[in-house]
Amino acid sequence: MVILAAINRRSSFHFAGYSNEKVILIARASFRFQRRDMLRLLCCLLLVVFYTELEANAQPQQSRPRPSRSPRILLIPLDDRPPCLQFPTLIGRIGGVEVVTPPRPMLGRFTEPGNPEMIIEWLQRHEVKGYESAIISIDMLAYGGLVNSRIHRTPLNKALKHLEIVQTIRRVAPRLPIYGFNVIMRLAPTADGRNEAYRAKLARWAEISPDGPKDAKLRKEVAELESEIPAAALSDYKDARRRNFRINQASIEMVRRSVLDYLILSQDDAKPRGVHVGERERLVGEAAQLRISEKVVVQPGADEVAMLLLARALNRRFNYTPRIAAVFSSEATRNKVMPFEDRPLHRTVSFHIAAAGGREVVRDEDADILFYVYASRHEAGAAPSFAEQVERAIKQKRPVIVADIDPVGDVQGADPRFTEHLRKRKLFPRLTGYASWNTAGNTIGTALSHGIVYALSLHRLANDALIAGDLAERVGNAQLKFLLHRLADDYVYHALVRPQAKELAASSKLNPNNLAGENQKRVESFIREQVSAQIGDFRRDFTDPFLAVKFDGQGSVRFEPHGITNFVLSLPWGRTFEAEIDFDVEAEAITSRIP
Repeated sequence: MVILAAINRRSSFHFAGYSNEKVILIARASFRFQRRDMLRLLCCLLLVVFYTELEANAQPQQSRPRPSRSPRILLIPLDDRPPCLQFPTLIGRIGGVEVVTPPRPMLGRFTEPGNPEMIIEWLQRHEVKGYESAIISIDMLAYGGLVNSRIHRTPLNKALKHLEIVQTIRRVAPRLPIYGFNVIMRLAPTADGRNEAYRAKLARWAEISPDGPKDAKLRKEVAELESEIPAAALSDYKDARRRNFRINQASIEMVRRSVLDYLILSQDDAKPRGVHVGERERLVGEAAQLRISEKVVVQPGADEVAMLLLARALNRRFNYTPRIAAVFSSEATRNKVMPFEDRPLHRTVSFHIAAAGGREVVRDEDADILFYVYASRHEAGAAPSFAEQVERAIKQKRPVIVADIDPVGDVQGADPRFTEHLRKRKLFPRLTGYASWNTAGNTIGTALSHGIVYALSLHRLANDALIAGDLAERVGNAQLKFLLHRLADDYVYHALVRPQAKELAASSKLNPNNLAGENQKRVESFIREQVSAQIGDFRRDFTDPFLAVKFDGQGSVRFEPHGITNFVLSLPWGRTFEAEIDFDVEAEAITSRIP
């Protein structure tokens, strides 16, 4: 029996053409033989084991090391637009993690909703225990994404049924941190090319109707709007709002039952007044009544929330809480309500810092990171003055994040004057984080998430020598790419090229928000040519080594970037509102030792 045990421990050998299992069967059968036959068989088996061991020792097999795999975070995105899908993936690489999402066809496209049933099946096939954390869009699971949440296509009972998969994930992986986000419906419906005649009227109705009973003038305007908006459209809008509010409440209930560890209820594009205000206050009150306000946050935003939760998840995973001080370009802009938002700018900044897992401090000297918030592009002399402040902080070797915000809402991208002043001072390669696109919340959330995750990686590199080599190179390449990506997208595309693309579409009598077929290809080709040509100039801004990371107290690593290759650009939703840009850029890691 000792011989049988020894044979059974062998992983693979053959005796006279027989496998392990057959040899064992032969040995077991031998007990039926006579004693002499049994002894002969056992001697043969002993010889087999001896020579097999001898051969193994004479020619040792090299054990093949398992390829290292980045930690993984599960993301169910809001939809497939770049800020919701591509940006979190790129920021995840800066944090040294792989962000895993459902296959893109399951996420829908613009007015074609995602497929919650297919996503649920995909989740059921996944081994969720293997993830560091999960970030889940309630809107994608409930309705198929943000755009479909604004119409009453999915009934409430079906939406609630879809959310049962979150409970299943919690049951299967009871220790998995699960972060959820759910949108409070915005005022305006989605511009889909069919509702242009009444879309603005419906948004205006949503803004003033709660105040109608208290104001005779507004009451009259509300009545006029209701007579001009198609009855079916108004009814659908009201039904969608009621259903969405119930899903907001159901999300809070998941926190109460510890299905979700943390929830952001994000207020999509809104104004200081409107039908959303009452909904928001009720949700805040319910969380307070349940004593879970520290786990349920109601704040502005939508598209950037997955990035904020990614930063939060990584900070919690590595026990990192950066202290962040916000520096505003002026006191006036600090207290101003930005376009498409419902509270002063400084409040939006505070909410986003907390959501990302940071701690806001007042004094610069108490901060680990300085967050420069520029919203003064229409103030004379503000651009060079604020760029100079940024430069001083960087020269003092302070980690700096910059958010360039449009305070009027007439463009979507970066301010050319402020951008060029940052370029002239060669500051972009030395920024910890940066963004400038669409609303204040979108810009703030992207810039903060980017900068905080990068700061976390630098913190890990400085304090853990065991991870330094490979992680430093991956982080450096990922940081370089995302900085260049922001410049290509937020500045070159949105600020410089997009206005030209809209003019090109108009000259051909095309709707820039509804492109398809050959017309879309023609506009895309023009945009691609313009952006790819200009981003090469920005790459040259990074020719000097742009990063020096002390990784173990004894050495450092710098990165020298090379050229951009494999540049691609498309309009994923057939409109100029967003472009999906990708490219490859590599940086050579140069390691040096301190004598």
